[in-house]
Amino acid sequence: MDVKKIAKLAHLEITDAEVEMYTPQMQEIVAYIEQLNELETENVEPMLGGLTAEGMATSTSREDTPEDSFTQLEALAESPAAVEGHFQVPKVL
Repeated sequence: MDVKKIAKLAHLEITDAEVEMYTPQMQEIVAYIEQLNELETENVEPMLGGLTAEGMATSTSREDTPEDSFTQLEALAESPAAVEGHFQVPKVL
């Protein structure tokens, strides 16, 4: 697993010590997810949505109709920080 390549694709700076720490973790995650390939899913219908707290299926299907939207100025007027016509957000990683 090339953790440095993944970090680069995610625009993250990563040290060699972090590569050593994250490589086995990433391998475990991928191995866990690969277990899904072993499941028999041929007779399972695809799902949309999830379940409500009561266990009922949610309806996520709706007509895809165009609706009016905010202008850029209206959207930015509601923002706590806007810079040069864009939302300014805190750095996440």
